[in-house]
Amino acid sequence: MLQTPSGGAGSGTAARGSELMSIGSVLSALRDEFPEVTISKIRFLESEGLIEPQRTPSGYRKFSAGDVERLGHVLRMQRDHYLPLRVIREHLDAMERGEAAQLPVVGRQRTGDDGPERAEGPAVARVGRDQLLAAAGIDEGQLAEWQSYGLIAPLEDGAYDAEAVTVASLVAELGRFGIEPRHLRVMKAAADREAGLVDQVVAPLKRHRNPQTRAIAEARTKELAALTVKLHTALVKTALGVRLP
Repeated sequence: MLQTPSGGAGSGTAARGSELMSIGSVLSALRDEFPEVTISKIRFLESEGLIEPQRTPSGYRKFSAGDVERLGHVLRMQRDHYLPLRVIREHLDAMERGEAAQLPVVGRQRTGDDGPERAEGPAVARVGRDQLLAAAGIDEGQLAEWQSYGLIAPLEDGAYDAEAVTVASLVAELGRFGIEPRHLRVMKAAADREAGLVDQVVAPLKRHRNPQTRAIAEARTKELAALTVKLHTALVKTALGVRLP
């Protein structure tokens, strides 16, 4: 069985009993560590071959403690390491075969708690083109198309920042639902407008000569960015008329 870090989803309620769990119970077991996980997300990971729950004669999914533990691993590697599902699947399969599988390190690494981010090994704030393609599981043609729509942009030296890995992985995942890159231009335009609004608010502080004032500007930028993301999420929920986590 896969080993999970202390405090992870695999060490919670799901792992203490041998009984099978419904998908709703699995969702509850994972929510503490992964508040954004949904039933649709769990079903999607099953369709991608990341987990294989049992089925009752009437077709209901039943998950073992091992299934929940594996789900926790998948969600943790997506969240902390920005890895595409293909890489995660290969890594977990190698572990279950007893092979010494080194986890790829791409993008920023996060701690397992709510504390500040730290690097596990050398910090990687930039990735090369080949690293980006491998991390997102895409090819040169897809990257070129996404860049033409402004979804991803290289730095001046041709490298990419760590967030490009996140964007590429999300664009690829949305593509599996039939959402094409050209459909995402409206999201990019909205993000640019929100960023412009935040920048307008903090611009006077950023131009200040006092280093402490500029540090306040950086902290305020992060705070405002988080608030705009929450507002955007709430507005999307309201527009869709559905209850999302």
